[in-house]
Formats: sequence, structure tokens, C-alpha cells
Amino acid sequence: MAEQKKWNEQQVFAGLLALIAWGSVIMQFFLQKGSTINFFSFFTVQCNILVAISMTYTAISPTTNGGKFFTNLSVQSAIALYIFIVGLVYNTVLRGLVPLAGWGLFVDTMLHVVVPVLYLLFWGYMRTKGNLEYKNGVYWLLFPLVYLIYSMVRGAAIEWYPYPFLNAGELGYTKVGINIAVMIAIFLVAGLILIAITRSLKKASEKVD
Repeated sequence: MAEQKKWNEQQVFAGLLALIAWGSVIMQFFLQKGSTINFFSFFTVQCNILVAISMTYTAISPTTNGGKFFTNLSVQSAIALYIFIVGLVYNTVLRGLVPLAGWGLFVDTMLHVVVPVLYLLFWGYMRTKGNLEYKNGVYWLLFPLVYLIYSMVRGAAIEWYPYPFLNAGELGYTKVGINIAVMIAIFLVAGLILIAITRSLKKASEKVD
């Protein structure tokens, strides 16, 4: 009974977060002034969409193939890692570079603060039970690596980069290469910390049981 109550609470929370994430992405799409491809080339947008899809499956159809995938502990933790990096990088490096007001500021806050915080709360209190191996942290690097390669190749072809620290036209490839190495290191370290937290909490719960 208690397990069922917890599951219902998880689904309600996931449903609300799905609505927030989908709504924020859609609003940002209509507010943005660039091309559709450029819009979907932002890591922030991709990660918020991942949150939205994950929470939608969790709330509505957790037993389907898609639901089982997105309620897998490793997948939930990978998304937590990605959306954490979104909030961290934006709020420490990118915030204020583009003046925002009104709805633009509102949606910006939703995508870079509210959704990341809510998903991390979900991960912290409602994630799927289980344990993670430290090798998962290496697997989680695949998505950001593919994203960075895509951004650099497309940027070189059309002379447009989603973020200033990837702009090889202005910074040069040496500086951008260093930036990318730092980013990958941050992903790896943050991922290993999430895994360590998960393993520590798992051991603590086993002792209680």
C-alpha cells in the first residue's frame, strides 16, 4: 500500500514536471527568432525535452517499452546529470550575456532553473531504486560527446555555434578544444558524484533494512 502511494505521488509529480518542461520548451520555440534547426541545436532545449519525455512516460505509461527505458535508474541519472550541467553552465557562465525581460526572462528561468531543480528533486527522492556502477559515468559521456561533435561540425559548415565557448571562428580551435575538454571533465566528475551518492544511499538503506 505504501509502495503504491509512493508510486502515485511519483506519477503526479512527474506529470506536473512534464507539463512544465513541455510548456517551457514550446514557449521558447515561439519566442526564439532563429531557425528551427538552430533552436533544437541548443543543449538546453535537448535536455529539457529529455526531461519532458522521461516525465511523460513516468506519469502516463511507465510499463511500456519507452516507460521502462525512461524509468531505468541509469537513464534517470543520466538525464539528471545533463540537466544539472545545463543549470550549472548557464547560471555560472552564460547568464546575462543576452538581455532578457518579460516572457523571455520567464521562459529562460523555467528552462535553466526551475526544470533542472525540479528534476533533481525528482531524482533525489523519487528515482527508481537500484544501484549504479562507476562505468555508467563513462557511458553517460556519449550524448554530450555526440552533441559537441555535431555542434562543431555544423558550426564550421554554417558559421553558427549554439554557445560562445564553442565558437571556433572567434576563439580558435585550440581554445575551443580546451573548453570542450573541461566540459567533458565536468560531465565525468559530476556523473561519478551522482553514482557515488546513489551507491552510498543504497548501502545506507540496506543497513536500515
